[in-house]
Amino acid sequence: MKKSVFCCLASLLCWSAVAVRAAKVDTVEVHSRKMGRAVRTIVISPEKTEGKGAAVVYLLHGYGGNETTWPGLKPELKDYADRENLIFVCPNGENSWYWDSPLNEDSQFETFVSRELVSYVDGHYRTLPSREKRAITGLSMGGHGALWLAIRHQDVFGAAGSTSGGLDIRPFPDNWDMKEQIGAKDAGVCDWDDYTVINQTGKLKDGALRIIFDCGYDDFFFEVNQAFHQKLLERGVMHDFIVRPGAHTGEYWSNSIDYQILFFLKFFRASH
Repeated sequence: MKKSVFCCLASLLCWSAVAVRAAKVDTVEVHSRKMGRAVRTIVISPEKTEGKGAAVVYLLHGYGGNETTWPGLKPELKDYADRENLIFVCPNGENSWYWDSPLNEDSQFETFVSRELVSYVDGHYRTLPSREKRAITGLSMGGHGALWLAIRHQDVFGAAGSTSGGLDIRPFPDNWDMKEQIGAKDAGVCDWDDYTVINQTGKLKDGALRIIFDCGYDDFFFEVNQAFHQKLLERGVMHDFIVRPGAHTGEYWSNSIDYQILFFLKFFRASH
């Protein structure tokens, strides 16, 4: 009887020790000087940051989403934060496609995420403020956004990913409010060739940016992901490209992000 009580007490104490360790989840209003307004952002950080600071992963949502998308899809982000000493940053990118829109002064999300948000996070959290400790990924529209930003700002991000990303926007001229940001495809306002990720590959040199992206076989973006993969191969830019069963769903993204976090962790640990 005494042994049973002791075992139960020991188990309870162990459980309590684990339960006390809980990542911090902050909802913050980050001011954008360029847009002249604040952008709501969720930051998930370890309860106790180890060493000199934590590496940071930026997570971008898809069309119709907001800052709550990734924390809702993947509640385990809090566990990753504590266990792996990581900070996750989830901004509200609205339906911007993470461009600096030439049409809308209040939609300047390339500058916001790659400069203003990074500066805020490094200034308010115990980060390791270098590109070798900073990664970015996203789903769908956010997959496009993550690679768009990382390729164009390789001084900021050392690794990048995309899951089910719209990596070539041109086959979808009437979808997802893109023409609200850059004008209709044939209207002559903007050249859509200049605003699609697949045409940014000329800015890449092999090994300069660590890249991982994936897409499900049943996803409507599957073909453009394959095309992006082929474009990188033609340019001699090595990368991880994963295809697996699945469609454009939360279930797929929740599974996918586990692999991408592992990829980023290996990148962070390789750079001291």
